[in-house]
Amino acid sequence: MITLVGKIFDGERIIEQGTVIVENNKIERIVEGIEIPQGSKVIHGNFIMPGLVDSHLHFFGVEEDNVLSWNIVNEIDAAIRSTRDMERLLRSGFTLVRDLGSKVAVRLDYLQRRGEILGPTVIASGYSLAITGGNDDPKDLPIDIAQRLSYSFYCDSPYECRKVVRMAVRQGARVIIYASGAFSQGGKILPGLALDELKAIVDESHRFSLKVASHAYGKDAIMNSILAGVDTIEHGLGLDDETASMIKERGICYIPTLATYEIPFEVRDPEAKVYREELVKRHFSEDMSIAVSHKLKIATGTDYVGSKRRPHGRNYREAVLLSKYMRNLEVLRASTSIASECLDVKAGYIREGHRADLIVLKDDPTKDIENLKPTNVSYVIKDGRLYTGYGLYQE
Repeated sequence: MITLVGKIFDGERIIEQGTVIVENNKIERIVEGIEIPQGSKVIHGNFIMPGLVDSHLHFFGVEEDNVLSWNIVNEIDAAIRSTRDMERLLRSGFTLVRDLGSKVAVRLDYLQRRGEILGPTVIASGYSLAITGGNDDPKDLPIDIAQRLSYSFYCDSPYECRKVVRMAVRQGARVIIYASGAFSQGGKILPGLALDELKAIVDESHRFSLKVASHAYGKDAIMNSILAGVDTIEHGLGLDDETASMIKERGICYIPTLATYEIPFEVRDPEAKVYREELVKRHFSEDMSIAVSHKLKIATGTDYVGSKRRPHGRNYREAVLLSKYMRNLEVLRASTSIASECLDVKAGYIREGHRADLIVLKDDPTKDIENLKPTNVSYVIKDGRLYTGYGLYQE
C-alpha cells in the first residue's frame, strides 16, 4: 500500500491538502485532509496529479528526422531505441501515450502490458494509412521497396481502405489513423485520402470498435475528416470558424501538436518554406484562438518521434505551449483527463477504483507550467507500482 499526501489535482479540481491511498494497482481512496493507514509507505509531495498523456507521438527510433529515415530504419534498432524512450517517458511523468503510426508500437504495447518492459500504457495504431504518391510515400525509393519498408499501409480506393483497416486490426491496432498529407518531404502539402476513402476507413474502424484519428492539414482535409466521422483531428492546421463549429457540435477532439512546430523542419524548396512558415504562424495564432474560443476539447500531443531534434522525454513542451492560450489548470486537464477522454481510456483522474497512474512533482504547475519538466518529477506510480522520476533519478 502507498499513501501520497500533499496538494492534489484530481484531473478536474485542486484539493489544497489531501491523501491518495493506492492498493495493488488501483486508487483505493482519496480524502481531503491527512489519513495515513497503518503499515503504508508514505510519500509527502508538493503536488500530486494523474500521470501525463501524450495523445500523438511516434516510436520511430531514428536519429535523423525525415520521412526516409522513418521508413528505412532497421526494426531492431527502432525497437531497442524505443524501449529506451518508453522508460524516458515514464520517468518524465507520462503514464499514457498514443502512437499514431510506427513499426514497433504494437509490440511495445503488448510487452508493456505483460510487464516485460518499463513505460507508459501505449495506445497503438499499428501502421498508419496513406495513399500511394502522398507525403508519407518515400519517393526516393522504387515503389515496391518503399511500400515494403514503410510504416504505412497504402490504399487507393474505398475497398482497399477497408482491407488495410483489417490489416491494421490484424497487427493489433487499438486506433486507426490516416493522413491528409504534410510537410514531411520538404515540399507543399499534397492531397490525401478522398472523402469516400475516409468514410470507408471510419466505417470499417468503427465496426471493429476502434477510434479513428485523422492527420489533417488544411481546411479541405479537416472538413473531409469531420464529414467522414472521425474521433480526433490531429494537427488541424487551417482551422476556421466553420470547421471549429462542426468539430464542437460532433464532440471531436482537437490535438494541435504545437510542440512539433516549434522545431525547424528541413524544407528544400524556398517557396514551400515560406508556405510552411505562414501556415505554422497561423496555427500558433488564428487556429488556436479559434479552437479556444469555440471551447473545443483540446488534448496534449507532441508528434515527437524519438529523434535527436524531437526526443521523447521532453514531451511536456506541449503543455508549456498550450499555456499561452489557456489557464494552467485548463492545461493540466488537457494533459490528463481530457486527453484520456479523447483516447477513450479510463485514466486521467484520481478517482476511487481508477487505475493508479499518478505522479508526484517537486513544485506546483498551476503556478508555473514549466514545473511539469522531467527534473521536477520525483515519483511516478504506474499500475500501482512506484518508480523514481527524473527529479530524483538523476540526483
